[in-house]
Amino acid sequence: MLTKPTPISIQTTIRTLKNKPNPSPHPTSTIRSCISQGALKQALQLYTLIRRIGTYQHNALPSLLKACASLSIPHHGKALHAESIKTGTVFNVMVGTSLIGMYAKTGDICFARKVFDEMPDRNLITWNAMIGGYMGVGDTKTGSFLFDRMPDKTVVTWIEMIDGHAKSGDTATARQFFDRVPAEIESVATWTAMVDGYVRNGEMDAARELFEAMPRRNFFVWSCMTSGYFKEGNVKEAEAIFDRIPVRNLVNWNSLISGYAQNGCCEEALDAFRKMQAEGLDPDGVSFASALSACAQLGCLDAGQKIHELLIRKGVEVNRFILNGLVDMYVKCGDLANARLIFEGILERNSSCWNSMILGLAIHGECEAAIELFGRMENSSEKPDETTFMCVLSACAHGGFVNEGLEIFSKMDKYGLTASIKHFGCLIDLLGRAGRLKEAYDVITKMPMKPNDTIWGALLGACRIHFDTDLADLVLGELNKPDSDASSVDKSHYVSLSNIYAASEKWEKARKMRVVLWNKGFEKTPGHSLLSPNTIQEGQ
Repeated sequence: MLTKPTPISIQTTIRTLKNKPNPSPHPTSTIRSCISQGALKQALQLYTLIRRIGTYQHNALPSLLKACASLSIPHHGKALHAESIKTGTVFNVMVGTSLIGMYAKTGDICFARKVFDEMPDRNLITWNAMIGGYMGVGDTKTGSFLFDRMPDKTVVTWIEMIDGHAKSGDTATARQFFDRVPAEIESVATWTAMVDGYVRNGEMDAARELFEAMPRRNFFVWSCMTSGYFKEGNVKEAEAIFDRIPVRNLVNWNSLISGYAQNGCCEEALDAFRKMQAEGLDPDGVSFASALSACAQLGCLDAGQKIHELLIRKGVEVNRFILNGLVDMYVKCGDLANARLIFEGILERNSSCWNSMILGLAIHGECEAAIELFGRMENSSEKPDETTFMCVLSACAHGGFVNEGLEIFSKMDKYGLTASIKHFGCLIDLLGRAGRLKEAYDVITKMPMKPNDTIWGALLGACRIHFDTDLADLVLGELNKPDSDASSVDKSHYVSLSNIYAASEKWEKARKMRVVLWNKGFEKTPGHSLLSPNTIQEGQ
């Protein structure tokens, strides 16, 4: 079994190159080995080191360009393009095709087309790469133009057209291409592409009709249908599809486990995780990430620790999804020590990882630490997003850090983010808890959107805490404005107003709020005993 190349093996390869004119293994083979095992950055590093000693590995160029596309580093791909021009290998059909794929996948479709137009020779793979590039960026018109001029078409060409139109939301045109697929090249892959297109667009009835008509089915289409039903919240139908799978593989199980977790069926997700292993299948990164999500939602630390131990015992290579899942699980299960330990060990943290840790600190009362962590995030390569600001503003509100919260809220413009009504809700809560009710009210009146029940509820809650009946009167006036949808006002607002007036001994106003509730048809929820008649009798 091949092992992932290490920095030591790379340096060994370089020393071998220096000492032997024809080393074994050949550096091109080592580069390809790195890429095949997913060590893309190491492959590029190895090639850079080889070039420094003056050796040019043109045979490795297509593989290196694919690595650049996967890592989304066009600047490195352009450097390889420049080398291919200097050495004349740019005219090689494999190199040219790889360049098209690299530019298309990194979003530079104009450069991809330039390479395509300048190629002296093109094969079917070249045409497919260019058409796929256009369809991938949503330019279905140009993609269709090239499709019509393509000398011959393969099954890949048809799939590119079906998949591209479906990704653009045009399932009708995708279906037209599906219906035009020549019978001699029609395959389970073309059927799967169309079913997947329907599922992606939420057209489950059309997907089910085509799925049931399929002459043969592969494992992917089963997972596609299972995931599709889970996505629309139809858990029973997803289970029914899964139960029909004749031979289940890891992908099928993962669609079930992740679907359960995404729909809050966490006990079922963990049960499926166990059943999968009982059937002899070892969990992979997707399985572990989904199982950890289920543990996080349940707040079940014991189960989460066992999954973490299994992860280590199986020697599964951890990726950012698993690491994020571990941080999130430990945070939500209240084990901040382990959450921080894992968090600090992650070299490349994405926004989800930062957000989980910031929110975890806020939830568990370490609000100052959450604000400090936000500062560290600002100085990192990963910039805050909308969720980050929600998390840190919540920390400021619960910790009473008013000035810090106001400053942080003002930074949203700096990062090109637009405050949503939820962000304004955090700001109102922040000001309200600090007793700065007039400022909170001014923020509401100047909001770019219409305040909702949550906004008014936060302000009324602050009014009740600080016994501010004058501001409560202003809120009542806003709720009773002609342009306000009074019929949809939350009844809890009137209850809050009544309680505010009662606490300030303004009994007449309190009575009026109760009358409003009565006139709107709101009734007080009757109390009830948790003891059953049988329990009462047994206790007598």
